[in-house]
Amino acid sequence: MMDAKKELIEKLQKDILLWQGYKPQESGTAEQIGLGIVETAFPNGIFPTKGIHEFICAMPEHSAASEGFIGALLAVLMKDGAGCVWISTSRKLYPASLRTFNVDPERIIFMDVSKEQDVLWIMEESLKCDALCAVVAEINSLNVTESRRLQLAVEKNGVTGFILRKNPRKAISNIATARWRISPLPSYNEEEMPGIGFPRWNVELLKVRNGTLGSWELEWAGDRFVNIDHEKNKDNFYYGDQQQIG
Repeated sequence: MMDAKKELIEKLQKDILLWQGYKPQESGTAEQIGLGIVETAFPNGIFPTKGIHEFICAMPEHSAASEGFIGALLAVLMKDGAGCVWISTSRKLYPASLRTFNVDPERIIFMDVSKEQDVLWIMEESLKCDALCAVVAEINSLNVTESRRLQLAVEKNGVTGFILRKNPRKAISNIATARWRISPLPSYNEEEMPGIGFPRWNVELLKVRNGTLGSWELEWAGDRFVNIDHEKNKDNFYYGDQQQIG
């Protein structure tokens, strides 16, 4: 009886995703992106590349942390040689800093425009290009109609969309697949080693369709994401200027 009830609930969840215009990838049809325990929060335990991911940036440090986190995701998405487009009206990102995450900035097309509507138009058109693996757009707001158009373009061509939303006070009614908030954490400095450690973040998943919300602490360990083990290094945090990108 319990098994039948569980199957019915799972079927209803999949039907709701389809009605909302989101087609989740089935287990075994996509490679995991390497987010570890964070990735298990998504349907089927797979990071949805065919979706729009919205990052809430309430403060400048959230923007910098989000850019770094996206840079780490691009390291995985771009590993097969695909390109990326990054669009903004007021970009603060220093392209060369993406090398921290093993991303070649020469493979990213940066477009700086004056109007936010141009950002959305360029993003929609870029999402239709199957030579790209991802499109990043920095905007202040995203409504339901705009997000639906972007989601349709993503589903058709499989290019991942990242939205850095710089004004969280504006309405957040949209159909983004996932909504994130990334905050910087102090980096860990190895004993007797100069400089500072790898970038660290508090990663909050604020919205995910048919998934599990949560908060995790991750580090980019040079070539991959790792969960932070506080028991191992709780006395060795670096509390100076945090290593951020942007």
